[in-house]
Amino acid sequence: MNCKNCNTEVTLNYCPNCGQPKNLKRIDGHYIIHEVEHVLHFERGILFTIRELITNPGHNIRSYLSENRSRLVKPIIFIIITSLIYSILTNFFHIEDNYVKFEGDKLSTPVKIFKWIQEHYGYANIIMGVFITAWLKIFFRKFHYNFFEILILLCFVMGMAMLIFALFSLLQGISNINLMNIGGIVGVVYCTWAIGQFFGKGKIINYVKAFFAYILGLLTFCLLAILLGVLIDMMIKH
Repeated sequence: MNCKNCNTEVTLNYCPNCGQPKNLKRIDGHYIIHEVEHVLHFERGILFTIRELITNPGHNIRSYLSENRSRLVKPIIFIIITSLIYSILTNFFHIEDNYVKFEGDKLSTPVKIFKWIQEHYGYANIIMGVFITAWLKIFFRKFHYNFFEILILLCFVMGMAMLIFALFSLLQGISNINLMNIGGIVGVVYCTWAIGQFFGKGKIINYVKAFFAYILGLLTFCLLAILLGVLIDMMIKH
């Protein structure tokens, strides 16, 4: 028979070209449990990724870029999942979101844009990461990492920041003590530490550059979001 995925002739249990099984197992309860275990697996799943990004983020992300891309969860999936966890916890405990916020007329486009950001942190963090990446590329231009490699770094680092925010959201929901501001500080400290370690943990200047690149990237993202909203409002009025 031929493989149903790539049409290569299959003589054994798996396709020699793409690895597709000759006969797919039927989806049942055991299959679902196996898939969940695969995602949460300590050796290759999200829990292992979190542990590695806590203990030595710089080394592990460099290894992902240049040596082994099977040890950690895919960066885009990682940041979307962690952002989703954060959104679920803040909604469950009815915690007011101060991570990215804009005050103004509820009908204005800037407010609508920031509301979309709050409701879609997974995608918004990727967009925000683009601006932080641009600043990192400027500050660390002597390094040979390209734009997309630095963006992968940001996906891992900002994903961990969202987990930090999620943890403080959980603690605030349980204790009824306002802890989100502390969580925000801890998140920025982690991002600064992880990015600085990626570019060379032995130099203090790398951590300083990482901090300012992160803050400038966040500010650039917010300012452009406001500007886009204002321009849209002006176009609608005219």
